[in-house]
Amino acid sequence: MTKDILLKISGLQFSADNDDPNEPEPVEIIAPGEYYYKNGKHYILYDEVMEGFDGVTKNVLKLQDGLLEITRRGSSNVHMVFEKDKRNMTYYTTPYGSMMMGIDARSVSIEESEAEIHAQVEYGLDVNYEHLADCMIDLYVQSRERKAFSL
Repeated sequence: MTKDILLKISGLQFSADNDDPNEPEPVEIIAPGEYYYKNGKHYILYDEVMEGFDGVTKNVLKLQDGLLEITRRGSSNVHMVFEKDKRNMTYYTTPYGSMMMGIDARSVSIEESEAEIHAQVEYGLDVNYEHLADCMIDLYVQSRERKAFSL
């Protein structure tokens, strides 16, 4: 895989702007980024501009067998760890305040080839110790020169 990549992240987002704030809405982000492989781990770095907020959120994804870590720094700050059959707790800090998040990953699968990586995570999410939802993240990473995702 080349240093210059495109990534696509699909998942669910909970929003008070929805007609039903308990109903998740699908979210998809496609962004350019950088890829590194070091000490048996895949690193993906990308920037995200969040609507309605100044500045950029810096994101670092770290992948290895059975583990995905997401670190966000900017308008929201969090370090999430998705590890199969393990519960991880973290604080999610937003401009509106902080909340305790629990992540209970049921499955973490990572498939890689020379030109792309596909990771899928299924997890339970709780906020302030109350179960909120069962969620899934799909992550596709490919060399930028491929120009289109082969889904």
